[in-house]
Order: sequence, then C-alpha cells, then structure tokens
Amino acid sequence: MDNPVIKLQPLSSHFQSALAKKHAYRFNPHTLSYERVVVTVRERMKKISYTVAFGLVLGFVFTFLAFHFLDSPKERLMKRELANYRRELNHMNSKLNRAELVLKDLEKRDDNIYRTIFEVNPIHTGSQQTEGSAWDSIRRTSSREQLDYTNSRIASLESRLYEQSLSYDKVYQMARSQKERLLAMPAIMPIAKGQCQLVSGFGTRYHPVLRYSRPHTGVDLAAKTGTPIYATADGTVTEAGRNVQNRGGYGVICVINHGFGYQTLYAHLIEVKARVGQKVKRGELIGWVGSTGLSSGPHLHYEVISLKTRFFLTISSTTSPRPSSRKSSKPPTRKTSVSHECGCR
Repeated sequence: MDNPVIKLQPLSSHFQSALAKKHAYRFNPHTLSYERVVVTVRERMKKISYTVAFGLVLGFVFTFLAFHFLDSPKERLMKRELANYRRELNHMNSKLNRAELVLKDLEKRDDNIYRTIFEVNPIHTGSQQTEGSAWDSIRRTSSREQLDYTNSRIASLESRLYEQSLSYDKVYQMARSQKERLLAMPAIMPIAKGQCQLVSGFGTRYHPVLRYSRPHTGVDLAAKTGTPIYATADGTVTEAGRNVQNRGGYGVICVINHGFGYQTLYAHLIEVKARVGQKVKRGELIGWVGSTGLSSGPHLHYEVISLKTRFFLTISSTTSPRPSSRKSSKPPTRKTSVSHECGCR
C-alpha cells in the first residue's frame, strides 16, 4: 500500500509576518502547522542568568591572563625606564669605584709623601676603604636599597673630598712657607769644623760626675774655652745667661726658638753674647764655649728640641757655620783639656 502524500499548505501572510518578528515556532505534525513557542518569565531569567554567568567567568579568565602574561603599554614603558635606571645605577657605581681608588691614592700620597716632607702628622687613619666590592651583593637587592647604598657612597666620597681639600690647602700653605721652615730647621753644627770633637752622644750613658747611667738629652762637643758658638738656624732668643729655670746643671745657657716646633739649647757657655728677645740668623755668633754648671771640662752641650722631643740632628761634618759679619769681643780664655764630658742630664 502506498504511503499517503502529505501536502503542506503554503504559509499564510500572517504567519510569515510573525516569523519576521523573530518569535520561536515549532512544527506540530498532528495539525500540520507551526505553533508559537511560549517562553515563560522563569525560563527567560534562567537563560539570562546562564548567559551573564558565562560572560563573567570568561571575562575573569581573560582579565587574569592579561594581568599576568600580557603587559600594557604603560607597563612596558615603565619596565624600559626601570631597566635604564638600573643600567645607569651600575654605571654610576662603577664611576664611584674609580673615584674612590683615585681618592685613596691621593690620601696615601698626602700622608706618606707630602706630610712626611713637612713633618706633619697624617690625617687619615686608614679606615677609609673602597666600597666597590660590596656593590656586587647590593646589586641583587631592591631598587630602594641600591639607591640608599649609592647615596651613602656619594655622601662618604663628598666628605672625604672635603677633608682632602682642606689637607691640600694646609700642605699648600706649608709649601709656601717652606723657605722660612728650612731656615728655621737646625741644619749646621754649632761649632766650626775642626774646632770641636764629639765626646758624648744622645741616649743613656754613664754620668761622668754622678757616676751612674742616666739619659743624656743632647750631644757634647768638646772644644777649647772661648771657642765661638753659632746659631744653627734662624730664630728668637728666649733664654740667655745663667740657668734660671733649673735645667739640670746646664750653667750659662742660650735657648733659641726657631718656630715650626723647633728649639735649640746651648749649655755650659762661658759667656752669652745674644740677649733675650734678640732675633738671630743661622751662623750668627751667640756665645763661647765654657765649663759652667755641672761639667767636668770645657765643652758645649747641644740639644735640638722638636715638638717637645729632644734629639740630635745627624749633620755632615762638612756643614760648618758661617761666622757672622758682626764684630764681637772675645771672652778671656784659658788653657784647658778638651777631653771632658758634660755632667748634666
């Protein structure tokens, strides 16, 4: 038996206009017609809720991926600026390393050369050390710590530069006054060459009068009574005559202040020509050899005092004083032996 042929009726104009309004329809095979699907409010809200929830989840996923794996144009610009900043900071610390090495070399020259020449105490204790080696560990820390470290290095460098500048100013002033300083430095023998003999040196020795060992704060130059004594450097006479300040049995003395921390003392003189307050030049006659005070024979006890320390400058025997052009009367002389030593301390 043949299957019946179902003939569909063409859609009416009313139904076609309804489809144009995008309503949902379904075909009913029993009535052979399209029926409109009625959607309830609950179903509509449920569908909207699902759509909104899916959109939120999808938006959250995209936002998460964008923040963690994608950089915004502003972030890319900031990263480039941060990389440039770190590169400049490394370059700046490299320059600081070189500057610290140069400054350290200048400090060593100042302490070991310039101040040694002018006999001035060094101002650097050696605690200044270059900090460049610490940068290798600091560069792995945060930018804030790197910046603080660099600022501290710059402040330390500025302080050391200021201190070194003051030191060089002082060295410059000392260099300008070097001529006066050299004239004030005892640099010749107080008695002319061939007229004296060194019989006792500086240091502990056996006392020729008291007969026991004790420190000797100068040198003894044996000479005939009345042998001229000359100033060994320019200066001003501060003491002259009999030992007025109880200088350990020095007898008739002459003390000259040369400035720059130098003083010289001449003891056991028979007579002093210079007077207190008188300015004398190197090689000028200041007195004559004698045997006054605690002495066992005619000689000159000579001391060089620098910065409150007594010592004797080692001077070549060829360095002899030039007698002053001033005329002076000679004191009375007597024949004596010149092999005696000083009995003072």
